[in-house]
Amino acid sequence: MALAALVVLPIGLLFLLSGLIINFLQAFFFVLIRPCSKNMYRKINAHLAELLWLEIVWLFDWWAHIKVDLYIDSETLELMGKEHALVICNHKSDIDWLVGWVLAQRSGCLGSTLSLIKKSLKFLPVIGWSMWFTEYIFLERSWSKDENTLKASFENLTDFPMPFWLAIFVEGTRFTQAKLIAAQEYAIAMKLPVPRNLLVPRTKGFVAAVNHLRSFVPAIYNCTVAIPKDEPLPTILRMFRGRSSTVHIHVTRHLTSELPQTDSGIKQWCRDIFVEKDASLELHKSRNTFDGIESHSIGRPLKSLFVVTLWSCLLLFGAVKFFEWCSFSWGTIAFCALLLLFVVILMQILILFSQSEKSVPLRSQTIHYKEDTLNQKLIP
Repeated sequence: MALAALVVLPIGLLFLLSGLIINFLQAFFFVLIRPCSKNMYRKINAHLAELLWLEIVWLFDWWAHIKVDLYIDSETLELMGKEHALVICNHKSDIDWLVGWVLAQRSGCLGSTLSLIKKSLKFLPVIGWSMWFTEYIFLERSWSKDENTLKASFENLTDFPMPFWLAIFVEGTRFTQAKLIAAQEYAIAMKLPVPRNLLVPRTKGFVAAVNHLRSFVPAIYNCTVAIPKDEPLPTILRMFRGRSSTVHIHVTRHLTSELPQTDSGIKQWCRDIFVEKDASLELHKSRNTFDGIESHSIGRPLKSLFVVTLWSCLLLFGAVKFFEWCSFSWGTIAFCALLLLFVVILMQILILFSQSEKSVPLRSQTIHYKEDTLNQKLIP
């Protein structure tokens, strides 16, 4: 824990100061450029956002040395980053979103990667503000409130000037064992296939996305994230401690034009995909790989390392000039102490937001289904 604290402070300070610079530039171009040309602003902002996101990618790649094995056919791999795409994925770990960023960075569209995320994240300094400038879609998790937000946000993407990925975690929340039990009980009650390795998908947002995006988004990337059984589950705290792990991700491409035209048909298509995904995860547990699919190691490009080094040198130079300009005083010491305290608090908030939500375990007496009945209905 002490090592994590020693790492969090300098990395947090780097991320905060560089992020505030990025936020200032994003706000500047938002006011100056966007009223004249929304697409020019988007192109500039994509480069600015990438300069910030690459610092987190550096943590993943170069500090923690987390390895990603990508299971994908060559045709889909070639198309990634060259087309608009809707991305759906199971929500296995705390850093699934970061795995998505890593894939987007390798595909050249990190700065134009978007997601549906909870509204509270918008108010986080640096990362939340940058997401707002980058047109992430913030939701309140209430369909009556979110329906119009989704419609307006999807329509706003029709003229997006570069390939973008829009990520949707259809399960709506991160996977935990307690949530799995609740999902299995719900599936039995609703006479749905009962999952073993993921949650029952919540399809309203996905249906809305397909209906509004299919005219200009040609593909859906169905991503399945799995952790090899001999590898630890990666988390933000493990990353800060420099603890390595391995992530397997299987990607299949589906044409949006081939999806059903009705809401009920799209809903069923999504459920069927998750049934297949669950079966694939079950096989992965026994075989520790996605069988029959070509595996690609995505490597560790130098770009994020270069960006972090550049930011470090720039901010170190600024710090030296700051202390040369400021006379030594209790006011200076107090300012520095408050800055460091703010960094610690901010990083703690970011870590807490990234961690899996703690579900209250169901009491045994609330489970009304016999184990043998459950086993009979589980997906084979």
